[in-house]
Amino acid sequence: MNDAPFLKACRREPTPYTPIWLMRQAGRYMPEYRAVRSRLGFLELCKDADAAAEVTVTAVERLGVDAAIIFADILLILEPMGVGLEYSKGDGPVLHNPIRTAADVEAMPDVDAAAGVPFVYDAVRQARAALKVPLIGFSGAPFTLASYVIEGGGARNYVHTKSLMYREPEAWHTLLRRLANAVVDYLNAQIAAGVHAVQLFDSWVGCLAPDDYRRFVLPHMRTVIAGITPGVPIIHFGTGTSGLLELMREAGGDVIGLDWRVDLGAGWQRVGDDVAVQGNLDPVALFAPLDEIRDRAARILERARGRRGHIFNLGHGILPQTPVDHVIALVDMVHELSGR
Repeated sequence: MNDAPFLKACRREPTPYTPIWLMRQAGRYMPEYRAVRSRLGFLELCKDADAAAEVTVTAVERLGVDAAIIFADILLILEPMGVGLEYSKGDGPVLHNPIRTAADVEAMPDVDAAAGVPFVYDAVRQARAALKVPLIGFSGAPFTLASYVIEGGGARNYVHTKSLMYREPEAWHTLLRRLANAVVDYLNAQIAAGVHAVQLFDSWVGCLAPDDYRRFVLPHMRTVIAGITPGVPIIHFGTGTSGLLELMREAGGDVIGLDWRVDLGAGWQRVGDDVAVQGNLDPVALFAPLDEIRDRAARILERARGRRGHIFNLGHGILPQTPVDHVIALVDMVHELSGR
């Protein structure tokens, strides 16, 4: 796999064409995935290594992408911590035992969270054995994990999260240190099981002002990135982060993921040419006519031209109602337009 275009792009080496993979490429938009979900709940699927490996591999074979990402969820590492994780149909994840005070942080059970999700590593081993492209492992980043733990689910203004940060900074840093250490162990266990690269999803970090990121997040992201097995490419991704790109680059990572809210060329210039970039088509663009999708893909590729290390992706995950044929067409377009 060392010469796979995806891994070469992560290392900013010349590639014969621009590699592409898509966040949430195994998801509800795909009939094969819905067939599996008809017999398994979401958390059941995550814990069934055979089924998780199956949907991981099926997505690659169906789409023709240049990398797989193991089927899991960014919050699985939290369940062994006793937060009462549940995936409610139509409502997303719910954590029934949120942590909102310094006393709550102090009372968190001292568990080896990474050891509590062996099914993820089993799925990695099975998927890797069946794949002909690199396999990506992943985790939620410490801030996003903390926000879920504190808010108890989805949030709009992150009042509980920011209140703990501002009122109890020592408790905040204690919580983030514990989560950072768990993420390091979790990602390294995925690497030991066979993934070729890892992605950190900081899906909610865009809610922060730059000064808050610098004070409350940056040290812990550095801890995670420094702790990951050397030589394994790290993709550092967030959404709504156009005001944080320089700080994300400072935190580290071999590849910086850009969402669709920033021009790819301008975003790359801000993070520097010494790092690879992933992105950044708007997921809703996949509902457009094929000619429009092609034009948008071509513009992104043109903005990356002349630089090494571009990995084509969406600016976030594929939406459930997305037409499958449009997703397949995008993969073919990127390969064709970039010289495959």
